[in-house]
Amino acid sequence: MNYKIALIPGDGIGPDIVKQAVKVLNAVGEKFGHSFSYVDVLMGGCATDAVGVSYPEGTAEACKACDAVLLGAVGGPKWGSDKPAQQRPETALLAIRKDLGLYANLRPATLRPALKSASPLKRETAEKGIDLMLVRELTGGIYFGKRDKYQTPDRGLEATDLMAYSEMEIERIGRRAFELARLRRGKVSSVDKANVLETSRLWRSVMHRLAEEYSDVVYEDVLVDNCAMQIVKDPGQFDVLVTENMFGDILSDEASMVTGSIGLLPSASMGDSAPALYEPIHGSAPDIAGQDKANPIATILSAAMMLRYSFHLSAEADAVERAVDAVLDAGWRTPDIAEPGVTPVGTEKMGALICAAL
Repeated sequence: MNYKIALIPGDGIGPDIVKQAVKVLNAVGEKFGHSFSYVDVLMGGCATDAVGVSYPEGTAEACKACDAVLLGAVGGPKWGSDKPAQQRPETALLAIRKDLGLYANLRPATLRPALKSASPLKRETAEKGIDLMLVRELTGGIYFGKRDKYQTPDRGLEATDLMAYSEMEIERIGRRAFELARLRRGKVSSVDKANVLETSRLWRSVMHRLAEEYSDVVYEDVLVDNCAMQIVKDPGQFDVLVTENMFGDILSDEASMVTGSIGLLPSASMGDSAPALYEPIHGSAPDIAGQDKANPIATILSAAMMLRYSFHLSAEADAVERAVDAVLDAGWRTPDIAEPGVTPVGTEKMGALICAAL
């Protein structure tokens, strides 16, 4: 089959790392008899420079015409908070998630066997292994709620951000988590702040109802502050973590760091019908853009997630992940993960090594 992929290289190191992911996808096609075609899509700070806005008209339509979307990275200080909203790359990210209906963000946090020493956790904790999937609700909550700013008579200027969730929004992200748990180790940990927040109490009631329906999956409630502590203390206890937008934003970054490097971790943003969007969790790192220093592994593993979840090519996804582990096991490192005394390789070389390992 031919699979059509929208490429959003974006800003900074985005073009460098997307280029390597495309090489790996083409190597997968040669090995397994598939073909991939690509459509370049302009979005991010580079779009602001080119056409004056970060999210040009027709961006969503171009992506919807494809089977999946691969995003490198967007953003950078050049297009910071002093710019109008329509020129900021972050505005484009929120817009594409909304337009494609991408309400579920999947962030696996896996400690690669060859990099256990890179984890900041105690050795005995890292030795237990880390393999969790954080499922973050992506289009609701405080990031998308009503905002207001007004003058008070005695307290000065006051601002509000509304956190709102409906039963529908909670149920659809909850089902996504339970279905994923069935494909993994069969455990869901639902993260909330039900001892304080009304939205969390609704969240918990919907999740309890779903837990009865998915009786084959082990279920637990975890308060968000306790979850943050447990990720540092014993992340191996978790299988699938599911939570709302802001909590997920914070916890997924924490989970990524206990694995040793954000340069290794992929993500997927999915809806019910529109093409899913795959991207590394790291930023655009403009200071090393075009210098052959960026780690392409997170983007390559994002392409592996694309193979698994959008194209249902599990064997091909497994092959990419095994190739990454084989290269790391052989001692090859990019600068961000190189131990003292190890001569690192560049972006191009790492991509070539993974293709060869396939």
